Amino acid sequence: MARGFAVQRGAARVVFGDGEMARIPAEIASLGCRRVLIVSTPGRRGDADALAARLGPVSAGVTAIAREHVPAQTVAEAQREVDRTEADAVLAFGGGSAIGLAKALALTGRVRVIAVPTTYSGSEMTPIYGITDGREKKTGRDERARPVLVVYDPRLTLTLPRRVTVESLWNAMAHAAEALWLPVDRATLIAAEASLRLLSSSLTRLVVRQDDADARQDALEGSYLAGALFADSGPGLHHK
Repeated sequence: MARGFAVQRGAARVVFGDGEMARIPAEIASLGCRRVLIVSTPGRRGDADALAARLGPVSAGVTAIAREHVPAQTVAEAQREVDRTEADAVLAFGGGSAIGLAKALALTGRVRVIAVPTTYSGSEMTPIYGITDGREKKTGRDERARPVLVVYDPRLTLTLPRRVTVESLWNAMAHAAEALWLPVDRATLIAAEASLRLLSSSLTRLVVRQDDADARQDALEGSYLAGALFADSGPGLHHK
């Protein structure tokens, strides 16, 4: 069943619903952003280019160099592009790699983060960041890294491969499960249970049929809740 909502969660505006990608230009305009640089992985370059065209004059182009674990050299390369284009916002299009890169760029305080997630990582709902330098990964919390706008559109996940879908959903369920043994309050427990119901039921359906639109919607809503829970409860055994 199609459903949608728009809600303000602290400093972040969350827009959720089928086809909500169409609202991105208006949502960005409401933020007052002048130049938006899109970051993605190389595999998402085509989709990122299409989004840049949709943004029109506000687009500062695309840098499709995001990599897993956010290498420091990748951050430096992307920062040069931010400086060159004079971007005041970075739009992460993709999963945890793209969102992680955008967060790293926001730590300078010169750009705000907009996130359009295409997996179930949940990173878009947290101020938690990580940067890998050599063999060491440094993580931390910084409100500058928390996206100011998150747009969830289940249509973007319909073609997500089965393996990525399953692995991403298990990761989201781990976030929700951690909130059960690191509860902030009763509301946290209720949200964790709701998240796990959505994630587990969608997983069983998506293993059978990857293009199940209702299951994709449940999965994305469950991961949204799991990400918000992870931001509130913090990492437990799964991430430590």
